[in-house]
Amino acid sequence: MVQVAVFDYGAGNIFSLKKSLERCGAGVDIVTSMREARTCSGILLPGVGHFDPAVRSIRNGLHGLAEWPLPTLGICLGMEAFFERSEEGDESGLGIMAGDVVLLPDDVKVPHMGWNNIKIREDMWLLDGVDDDSWVYFVHSYSARPASDDIIVAYTEYGDRIPAIVQKDTFVGTQFHPEKSGAVGRMMIENFLKECKR
Repeated sequence: MVQVAVFDYGAGNIFSLKKSLERCGAGVDIVTSMREARTCSGILLPGVGHFDPAVRSIRNGLHGLAEWPLPTLGICLGMEAFFERSEEGDESGLGIMAGDVVLLPDDVKVPHMGWNNIKIREDMWLLDGVDDDSWVYFVHSYSARPASDDIIVAYTEYGDRIPAIVQKDTFVGTQFHPEKSGAVGRMMIENFLKECKR
């Protein structure tokens, strides 16, 4: 059994993610420090909360995360934290990925809530077995604006082209919630766990 860590920001419900991981056969530790996470084969940053307190919590609890050599999956807010700054707050982001996080365009309903399809730009392990145009579940008001398109693995259309999956080295982010995305999301969670086993 692969053991993974879900970081607890102290905000929101992380237990749907924990249950999804357990249904896929993982052991799950809810952690608040890198010391606790070091016994695990991967880390997940869940997607609920606000940017400033979440980034402060990650920076204080997961000190050295940028040098973590094992798979790290950031979901929604967790993905947004990878970037340098966000219009949602005043704190600097983690700076793992170059770019900003910006409010969704004025001409669309905010938050973006519901099912939308993703367009795959390039293959990677998270998408093993996932078809182009697969539908996944989004709940967000902000989106990433990477400094380079090179890190964008997949995107969705919502008033603008929005990065749906980004990757840099061992860090992968999804703007959508795999744990709420039915069979497609389960496949991605299983792929993350397979990568953690390597």
